[in-house]
Amino acid sequence: MPYSSLLKPILSFLKAETPDAWIEKAKLPENLPVLLTDHMICELKAGQTAMWLMRKYAADKQSGQALLDWLQPYEKFIYRKEGSLASLKGHEKFSKSIAPKSSCSYGQGLIDKMVLLIKEELHHFYQVLEIIEARGITYENITASRYAGGMMKHVRTHEPAILIDKLICGAYIEARSCERFAKLAPHLDDELHKFYVSLLRSEARHFQDYLSLAEEIAGEDISERVRLFGEFEAELITTVDLDFKFHSGVPA
Repeated sequence: MPYSSLLKPILSFLKAETPDAWIEKAKLPENLPVLLTDHMICELKAGQTAMWLMRKYAADKQSGQALLDWLQPYEKFIYRKEGSLASLKGHEKFSKSIAPKSSCSYGQGLIDKMVLLIKEELHHFYQVLEIIEARGITYENITASRYAGGMMKHVRTHEPAILIDKLICGAYIEARSCERFAKLAPHLDDELHKFYVSLLRSEARHFQDYLSLAEEIAGEDISERVRLFGEFEAELITTVDLDFKFHSGVPA
């Protein structure tokens, strides 16, 4: 599938494109370590979000523990610097069956989509770590950007509105990631260019998975909530940001 056809629905969904000022800063070689590090952490956070959604809303208690165990080696690496590239190899595989809560009508659909998403995110985490180590970049803990929190603060406080809003946020985060893969790729060396295009191909459908789940669970039109979060997201991307990360706004 051509690159542009993958990007078209993503650009139609987002309310603003990445500003040129962010791209100019992102393509500077001295900013590559923080960009790759933050990208790697974002892959884990995407997996954690999907796991949290499954454990809270869809998976039974026994399955929830298996999900926690699945992500634990990656979390130990990021937060405690325990483990290595070698010890993480193959951990993205998950063969256990996740049983839905008997009371959850949408449980199996959410589980099926989120398990596949986690597998992909963890595989991409490992790929970014391979690139980081191959380039002699030392992994250092970094603070989170304002981006995800800036959207999550607008999530409503009652169910099922909490779940619906968080799924919409997830859709925008996934869409923005893909848009940035595409924006960055032409400015990077051949290895990174090919890598980011491959990520775009792999993750382009993720935002639609989140949206379809939100629509199914709501059982009604959610276009106004989608529009509203689109405006919140666009503001975070197009306004001045004192921080520089993979999802940051206009560099100060």
